[in-house]
Amino acid sequence: MPASAEPVVRLKLWGVRGSTPVPGPGTLRYGGNTTCAEVRAEGEIIVLDAGTGIRELGAALEKEFGANPIKISVLLTHLHWDHIQGFPFFVPAYNDKNEIHIYGYDGGLREILKGQMAAPFFPVALYDLPGRIEIKKLHKMDFDIGRVHIRAHYMNHPGVCVGYRLETNSGTIAFLPDDEPYDSFKLHSSRSDLLSPEQIRVRSKVERAELVHFLSHADILILDAQYTDEEYQSHIGWGHGSTSGCVALALDAEVKKLVLSHHDPNHDDAMLDEMIQKAQSLAAKSSTKLEVVGAREGDEFFLSGH
Repeated sequence: MPASAEPVVRLKLWGVRGSTPVPGPGTLRYGGNTTCAEVRAEGEIIVLDAGTGIRELGAALEKEFGANPIKISVLLTHLHWDHIQGFPFFVPAYNDKNEIHIYGYDGGLREILKGQMAAPFFPVALYDLPGRIEIKKLHKMDFDIGRVHIRAHYMNHPGVCVGYRLETNSGTIAFLPDDEPYDSFKLHSSRSDLLSPEQIRVRSKVERAELVHFLSHADILILDAQYTDEEYQSHIGWGHGSTSGCVALALDAEVKKLVLSHHDPNHDDAMLDEMIQKAQSLAAKSSTKLEVVGAREGDEFFLSGH
């Protein structure tokens, strides 16, 4: 960790894959676990999504804290299985010394988390876990976890799905693991099927402008880049992003670092290398200093306010 007199924000990636975990020789460099990130900021431990990557995070936390209690806040973007499937294996939930707060916007939050651990799917029920677990459905799009200010924004993705913006004294992290670009004029918002084609085009432009404003000048943006541009053409409406769409959004929002994530299970390390190099080339053609990297399990990023 860099030496600094100021508080330092640490972001660590524990799962960067979308749809389903894909361990194996072809995914060793980028990783095969589904979405999970950890943010240490202002004395808080904030976990973003609970894909299979949360299992290793839990083991690391127990080793770090030992007999000391752990207080954790888990922010769920949505309840698709690749974003919650790791929670039953989150070791801190099995220790009564620990306090875990789980937040999300889906009205079925409590029942869905309970359901994935119900018999016959899992041998331990959610409410039999010894950890002190609070599950809370959020209503406000602005709230605080300690001194970290959180903003949420609805994403263009099937179901109830949000992205988060974490604002700290040292910088800002935006986390959007599932989001489809508005450029194809495919909307996933409720009642969009009742809109005319012209209304959809107008609404799409408005939604994109609002998203750009939400992301404006973020220090780090973790963004859904599941498809190549060519693949996206046959996946319009699936709720995921593409290489050039991610770069265009990051450039318009004037973010500093773009982290391409939610890697497709069919993309091995070599394929991801190609996609990231293309994104970097696109960014280099602009007049900005946008840095583009690919999300890898174990990667850490630091914000020190400088």
